[in-house]
Amino acid sequence: MTAAKTIPESDAADAPFAFNEASLAEARRILAKYPEGRERSAVLPLLDLAQRQHGWISRGVVEAVAELAKTPPIRVWEVVTFYTMYNQGRIGRHHVQICTNVSCWLRGADEIVRAAREVFGVEFGQTTDDGTATVSEVECLGACVNAPMVQIDDDYHEDLDYESAKALFHAIRQGHAVQAGSWAKRQCSAPAGERSTLTADPTTPEGGKWIAADSPAAGASAGGAK
Repeated sequence: MTAAKTIPESDAADAPFAFNEASLAEARRILAKYPEGRERSAVLPLLDLAQRQHGWISRGVVEAVAELAKTPPIRVWEVVTFYTMYNQGRIGRHHVQICTNVSCWLRGADEIVRAAREVFGVEFGQTTDDGTATVSEVECLGACVNAPMVQIDDDYHEDLDYESAKALFHAIRQGHAVQAGSWAKRQCSAPAGERSTLTADPTTPEGGKWIAADSPAAGASAGGAK
């Protein structure tokens, strides 16, 4: 089982955090969406913004967000410790999140986990020695139709198997750019393979379009045919 999250103790590495100029400008834009006295509503996006700058949610981040949101730090910690997308410890340059929930498991998530262990050489919750990647086990990420899948940073990689997962993880480890989406060349969440329905343009008679004889469109169509 995963250990319970706790508020990290202060240490020498947990230095005060400050938004940089670009992040502070974005924070002000976020805060402007909320009426005066409701700045606390911006806690989630402010945390995400800070994590993108800092890499994880430290005590310094929480205090900076609390100040901007005009709320006690404990209220920010309540959010941080509830949502798993907030990292409460340092992670690698890439966050490899492998879904092992039922749909992905039934479709071969165990093989994706095996590929990750072989390529990265770490278990769940650990970071590679070179700091390239942190590998995490996560619950459903909402892409069940394209299972099994992995989220890397902000991108979904879907329809994976052992070989394609190894290729993906090697690319990440070697610093190569990778294309997000289906590794089976699936179109969005459409059924895998060739189409069996809607094979013709549905706006044409060949595609199934039917126009009533007394419809003005029928006259226009007949006129156009002449």
